[in-house]
Amino acid sequence: MGLDDKIKNAAQDIAGKAKEAIGNVTDNDKLVAEGKADQAKADVKQAGENVKDAFKN
Repeated sequence: MGLDDKIKNAAQDIAGKAKEAIGNVTDNDKLVAEGKADQAKADVKQAGENVKDAFKN
């Protein structure tokens, strides 16, 4: 996996955590859900990249 992909996945995960935290503070359930969804997407992308890396080695 390229460094660029790792950075994008990490940024998406961090953005999701921030959305979730802001949603919790403001009692905005929609924002909490969006944050959790962003984190899940980042996790799936990361897992896919890890599988690619495993087959390259």
